[in-house]
Amino acid sequence: MNTLAVVIDRPEHLSLSHLRLPVMEDEDVVVEVEWSGISTGTERLIWTGTMPMFPGMGYPLVPGYEAVGRVMAVGPASSNWVGQRVFVPGARCFGEVKGLFGGSASRLVVPGNKVVPVEEKLGEQAVLLALAATAYHSVAGGGQGASHTPPDLIVGHGVLGRLLARMNVAAGITDFTVWETNPARADGAVGYTVVHPDDDKRRDYKAIYDVSGDSALLDSLIGRLGYGGEVVLAGFYSKPLSLNFAPAFMREARIRVAAEWKRPDMLAVNALLHAGRLSLDGLLTHSEPADNAGNAYQQAFTDAGCLKMVLDWRHHA
Repeated sequence: MNTLAVVIDRPEHLSLSHLRLPVMEDEDVVVEVEWSGISTGTERLIWTGTMPMFPGMGYPLVPGYEAVGRVMAVGPASSNWVGQRVFVPGARCFGEVKGLFGGSASRLVVPGNKVVPVEEKLGEQAVLLALAATAYHSVAGGGQGASHTPPDLIVGHGVLGRLLARMNVAAGITDFTVWETNPARADGAVGYTVVHPDDDKRRDYKAIYDVSGDSALLDSLIGRLGYGGEVVLAGFYSKPLSLNFAPAFMREARIRVAAEWKRPDMLAVNALLHAGRLSLDGLLTHSEPADNAGNAYQQAFTDAGCLKMVLDWRHHA
């Protein structure tokens, strides 16, 4: 089998290439991709060549960890079924071309235990499941133990920040603030307030969740904590982070890194969506046919009004 895939050959150079897929093994499934999302966090770093050394990193590579499609074939040991719509968090099925994270392709061969069944009604919104699970993981920790303190300050009103805010609202938490410096991203809040950091004088936050990816913010965030407060690094950072020790010492501040989502996070998010307690409406702002991937990537990374760009693979050439 072949697939048509987005290949980043080198920084800021993208092509659509036909690649050979491996023979399906007993536990594998073949997924015909309908939509894939473009990440403005990790994929931007891959695009610009600023991605830190990461397992699987190198060029050329197939990016993407937000693919949604239908199972078209199953191995004899797979528990999935043909016709099932699934979320695929990436793939490594492209031979010598690396897969980081390997989801931006028309067809994928992946282990059946890596895909997650999704409800039909979600449609293309299902590409947001990875970000929703990431937001949930930052608070719940993937079922690894006790839940963490939910944010009373969220830094950044992109898709991840909005999802964190919506989860707060779903949990009945209303006393929290969201910071955003770009006026183009300040709207869209329901049940919470978005302000510019300069207009917020509060300095007693208990839990600040940073989803901005700005490695220069740590000192200013620590300065907004109350005693014993926590800064949660829930974005992805390309540059080293540093802090002035004295302000952190005086507050006995804690710093926690929220890593990738785990399967319990994804299942919990699916349950919230099924129950109608979490909405993904209004987060997908742009869509392009996969054949226009070059323009789509450019817009996703340069247009502040583009919260989330989706590639549509259903009618590719």
